[in-house]
Amino acid sequence: MDLSAELKHGAVVSNLAYDVAKELGRPEEECYQLAIAGMLHDIGKLKLEGYINGQEQNPMVIEELKYVRMHSTLSYEILKDQGYSDYVLESILYHHENFDGSGYPSNRSGISIPLGARILRVCDVYAALSSDRPYRKALENDEVLRLMIDEIKNFDMQVFLAFQRVIHKGGKYGIKKETGYRNEGHFTEGNGNP
Repeated sequence: MDLSAELKHGAVVSNLAYDVAKELGRPEEECYQLAIAGMLHDIGKLKLEGYINGQEQNPMVIEELKYVRMHSTLSYEILKDQGYSDYVLESILYHHENFDGSGYPSNRSGISIPLGARILRVCDVYAALSSDRPYRKALENDEVLRLMIDEIKNFDMQVFLAFQRVIHKGGKYGIKKETGYRNEGHFTEGNGNP
């Protein structure tokens, strides 16, 4: 597992989730809590490193590993006694639930999925598709959005529409290939510093 790539993924999800929550009119503290959840949502993958190591080139093996589906529960277990709010913990635990009930770990559906998890779901998918992976190159923004629309059943429509408004406002979420730093208005010097 590439820790650098995981950290970059967490940063993209964190920033995008904050902006989507803001677009939905959520209070500043909730947006901040969601940014924390976005940064930490995949920490459970660290415990799965032994199962994943060496399999990065074969996405079918990774997708079929039942252990990979444990990462959201493992993330929750790692963080539950560390002083994080229930909002952060539940957002992390349920970030792979799909709006139609086909997700994991609990097959929740609709509004039974906490709002923070519904926001993370959309942001996590976008960040994964728009970043380089060991088994494929990053997809272009138009292709990512087309694929997400094809799978719209997975997402809360209000969250997805807010996500689209954020993306279409011109912010570029993802990793700049040439520097490895975020390519967005938050950074002005191109080196990751404001």
